[in-house]
Amino acid sequence: MRALKIAATGMSAQQMRVEVIANNLSNMSTTGYNARRADFADLHYQQLARPGTVNASDGTVLPTGVQLGLGVRPASVSMILAQGSLSATGADLDIAIEGSGYLEVTLPSGQQAYTRDGALKRTGEGLIVTADGNPVSPEIVIPPDTRSISINSAGEVYAYFAQTAEAQLLGQINMAGFTNPKGLEAIGSNLFLETEASGPAIQSTPGEDGLGTVRQGYLEESSVDAVKEITDLIEAQRGYELNSKVISAADQMLAATTQVR
Repeated sequence: MRALKIAATGMSAQQMRVEVIANNLSNMSTTGYNARRADFADLHYQQLARPGTVNASDGTVLPTGVQLGLGVRPASVSMILAQGSLSATGADLDIAIEGSGYLEVTLPSGQQAYTRDGALKRTGEGLIVTADGNPVSPEIVIPPDTRSISINSAGEVYAYFAQTAEAQLLGQINMAGFTNPKGLEAIGSNLFLETEASGPAIQSTPGEDGLGTVRQGYLEESSVDAVKEITDLIEAQRGYELNSKVISAADQMLAATTQVR
């Protein structure tokens, strides 16, 4: 009986949806995290009678036909691009991106990665890095005698020293944009890699070429909407239960069939 397999695909789909929701809720406090959404598509159809088939000698055609669906399949888990709320931290190396774009960092392998997590740190040598120690690209080094750091909306990093009142420009934090940000490959630790689906990185200065600006002393919070996620979770749970009832009903029908003498 096809109903058993069809309902099984429905249960599998709702299980994946719950897993995506669980990941969203677990990242409610992750800096710069964008919620994900599971998208589904129907499977192939068994064409018992195709629409438009000639049904009589006078040329009458079937207006709809008989097409039996075979269930559901996962189509994608896409990222919902939304600006998270900005939370004031007061830290001189905390930066939030207002608008689109990503910070570019260099992985230990030398490969370039991208992130919206602006919780930056400095190493013992003064190099500006992410929380995992990946240096921001291009590299910016803070002198050891720096009294304070200022980062303007264009990403320019200035250092103030005790001996002089004039600030010294240390470097420029660049940003990268993508034609299709949803096509980026998430590798964990708030990092993304460029793919053919995302298109090549378009590097520019913050505030130019459609990219967002930088705000010092703030961090971007997760864009996860807890109320929406809980609502979706309840809906997915009910969908799972309904598919399980279909399996129970199909099993009872099969049991009745085997008892016929």
